[in-house]
Amino acid sequence: MNFVFFSPHFPANGADFCDRLKKAGARVLGIGDAPYDALDAKLKAALSEYYRVANMEDYDPVFRAMGHFVHKWGRIDRFESLNEHWLELEANIRTDFNIYGTKLDFVKNLKRKSRMRAFFRKSGVDTIAQRKCSDRAGAMTFIRRVGYPVVVKPDSGSGASNTFKISNAKELDQFFRDKPEDVTFVMEQFIEGLVVTFDGLVNRDGEVVLAASHRYDQSVMEVVNKDRHMSYTCFPRISPAVEEAGRKILKAFDVRERFFHIELFETKDDRVIALEVNMRPPGAWMTDAINYTFDIDVYAAWADMVVRDAGKYFTAYASRKRRLHYLHSHEDVLAAQRDKIVHHQAIEEVFSRAMGNYAYQMRSKDEAALRAAVAYIHAEKA
Repeated sequence: MNFVFFSPHFPANGADFCDRLKKAGARVLGIGDAPYDALDAKLKAALSEYYRVANMEDYDPVFRAMGHFVHKWGRIDRFESLNEHWLELEANIRTDFNIYGTKLDFVKNLKRKSRMRAFFRKSGVDTIAQRKCSDRAGAMTFIRRVGYPVVVKPDSGSGASNTFKISNAKELDQFFRDKPEDVTFVMEQFIEGLVVTFDGLVNRDGEVVLAASHRYDQSVMEVVNKDRHMSYTCFPRISPAVEEAGRKILKAFDVRERFFHIELFETKDDRVIALEVNMRPPGAWMTDAINYTFDIDVYAAWADMVVRDAGKYFTAYASRKRRLHYLHSHEDVLAAQRDKIVHHQAIEEVFSRAMGNYAYQMRSKDEAALRAAVAYIHAEKA
């Protein structure tokens, strides 16, 4: 598998994801803006090649980097950053290079909070009353329906940046005076409760293969806006109501072979209300919290899921006999079939009559290419 990891140097746990990918058998290629010498030693060891671009927001050099990788290494099987900021860039690259994963036609459903609500309704999970917040008149129509306080947040984006609680008309007027014109906001009913998450991995068949849950002890919005400390706990057992809601939401979005990080409100009267869905690893140190809680390696679990689920190769064995004269030398075979050969060695004499004196084990998703490789190995001199 050729796996291109975009921004492998940031956040820092990209080095762990790349390391486990390599250990799972993938060839890992990196694209980033950091100098190669500044990369973590573990990351350098995991990467077969690193392509530096001056500006990761500029699509053209990223596209050229991908063209270079395709020319040098062959078809690219995956392109990921595991970072919500790059969702649209990832989708563009996957669309342009026909790579497995979320494409442009779906990515806005994962990026915009206003579009998430349709999937929450489809899932049957309670969701927060919401409307786009473009002018004060529309905002007041919404507030008359749900009452103060309300929460305003960017329609696109993660975390609690530019997220505000509005408790009265004075604060509403202040918001409309100060809000950036180039950002689309949504307004939501304020829910009294704490955020609880449903996190984990869903495989290529849509099956949850790992699940965990965290609960914040404070409102993340208050932590960000008031510059306060924060804490959260990862639990060894998931609340049945949280898990039921999380699984329903995953089924509604039908996203495959990804991390998921679903945020829900857990209210004082034990209701579970859908808040946001993010198809990425949970943030902060939550991946390591899952490791410590369940005594596992979530980085390896993800890498194994991606590499093994993406398998379904054709695998062929082709042997040679010493007594025969082959058209292509052993060195020729290694050079010509290097993208398919996974193992080669001499065969023990006791097995050589049936199994050959030397053999090559190969795999490919293209059966015809694999048969051509066998024919190349077996071709004899006239």
